[in-house]
Amino acid sequence: QMQLVESGGGLVQAGGSLRLSCAGSGRPFSSYTMGWFRQAPGKEREFVGGITWRDGRIYYGDSVKGRFAISRDNAKNTVYLQMNSLKPEDTAVYYCAARSSDYVPAEESRYGYWGQGTQVTVSS
Repeated sequence: QMQLVESGGGLVQAGGSLRLSCAGSGRPFSSYTMGWFRQAPGKEREFVGGITWRDGRIYYGDSVKGRFAISRDNAKNTVYLQMNSLKPEDTAVYYCAARSSDYVPAEESRYGYWGQGTQVTVSS
């Protein structure tokens, strides 16, 4: 089984940057497609982006494309979310998730493993 733990959240001013990490255990990341989601209070959980295990294909949600970047380090069993040009509307709890198929869906129901989330707050 896969266990996921996010870290790196915190408070940052608008226009700043933050890097989130997701460390896995129980299974190597090389066998899983990884996704990032976020959820703000009172809003639906939103797809941020994901990366496949086979060839590193990356997909982003429209709201973050051009500002965020996903990468993975299979040797460290870690996936990263680099967030740049942060806006107050990026404030949310950010979750990483994993699935065994080599595709990145935007639907949260397609991911079988989830971390506990890490809070990101962007001030103006």
